[in-house]
Amino acid sequence: MGISRDSRHKRSHTGARLAAYRKKRKFELGRQPANTRIGPKRIHSVRTRGGNQKFRALRIETGNYSWGSEGIARKTRILNVAFHPSNNELIRTNTLTKSAIVQIDATPFRQWYEAQYGQTLGKKKAGKKVAGEDEAADKKSAKLQRKLAARQANAKVEPALEHQFGAGRLYAAVSSRPGQSGRVDGYILEGEELAFYVRKLQARK
Repeated sequence: MGISRDSRHKRSHTGARLAAYRKKRKFELGRQPANTRIGPKRIHSVRTRGGNQKFRALRIETGNYSWGSEGIARKTRILNVAFHPSNNELIRTNTLTKSAIVQIDATPFRQWYEAQYGQTLGKKKAGKKVAGEDEAADKKSAKLQRKLAARQANAKVEPALEHQFGAGRLYAAVSSRPGQSGRVDGYILEGEELAFYVRKLQARK
């Protein structure tokens, strides 16, 4: 039979059947869902109407994620699906779709933060001495130290996000469509949006 996206088979709002005056049409075609999972990259191309292409990601494990408050984006590894607004089954099977809340590796963002502000995020606190830290500070030129000191005035990370950096995992939302574009890109959750999804995750437990 195949998957069809027509509405001729549906009843009207009064319950009447619509007249079946034609068969299926190519432009009403539907396809199998991608059900993108986390794993080594496997992307199929699909020819679509007008000779265009869609890129069907069947397996993918990395994506570009932006850190909105800092205005940067980094390629990072996707660890697992933490929450899905539409279906709990997609959490259990680690299926990646748009709007899925995933956990990503915090390392690329932590490394950028340390290079940008000269401060550590997460486990290594300022009070604790880290081996070789004084030597690294001595190697920096006076100009670089002044530049870092000026930046540190604006180096503020909300406590909920800093706690995640300590664990090495950040909550992020997927904003691309893996089954259409072959990419799993998104943004790190912050502020009220992060608080909302943390409450949802705690309610599930």
